[in-house]
Amino acid sequence: MNREYHRWYSPRLNRDMELLVFGHAGAKVLVFPTRDGRFYEYEDLRIVQALAHKIEAGQLQLYCVDGLAHETFYCGWRHPADRVRHYIEFEDYILNEVLPFMAAKNPHPCVIAHGCSLGAFYAANIAFRHPHLFRKLSAFSGRYDLTLSVEHFGNLYDGYYDDNIYYNTPCHFLPNLGQCDQLNALRAMDIILVVGREDPFLENNRYLSRMLWEKGVWNHLSEWDGRAHQAHYWRKMAPLYV
Repeated sequence: MNREYHRWYSPRLNRDMELLVFGHAGAKVLVFPTRDGRFYEYEDLRIVQALAHKIEAGQLQLYCVDGLAHETFYCGWRHPADRVRHYIEFEDYILNEVLPFMAAKNPHPCVIAHGCSLGAFYAANIAFRHPHLFRKLSAFSGRYDLTLSVEHFGNLYDGYYDDNIYYNTPCHFLPNLGQCDQLNALRAMDIILVVGREDPFLENNRYLSRMLWEKGVWNHLSEWDGRAHQAHYWRKMAPLYV
């Protein structure tokens, strides 16, 4: 399997950023890590291995990036307004550095946004905000409203709210979308949500799925037995849904 390590200085983030590429051809998969994961997490969790047959056959090419969770949503010393602003800078890096890098390496027209846990939020948020750039979303075990408090998972903005949070919370901004190019592009996207029936954010996934259907946006919600919020499950999900 082709494996490449890349690193460059990001002027948007004022730091070096790293990523891994797996595969030589096929649909391009933008892979976001979990809260504590790095760009090499997908490989460490053996999810790359679970997709090896598709990667080696030239069906998929993975681009595994960092997520900067502990500099954004989980950075307790930053004011919540700064947390979301830094996330927007991270999104700018993805849109204006990583996606052009992917396009230069591989002309395949299909780009898939993908991630597990917090990575599912990253994937869903960027795909819902910029649906013209993606053909598919494949999100596992995600929470799509970071203002929710469920079990030991708290509101990641500590009760603070502003327009940046609104426009980066899919469960908040999507219901208010009227007829527009963004909604039409969402209707053309293949959207897959996967979550465990005992996952604390099951109802959040169900709400997102229902709301999308109400907007005429096709999506498939797959509910698995148990919590299904571990690499063991994600290795099984990836060959089915990515």
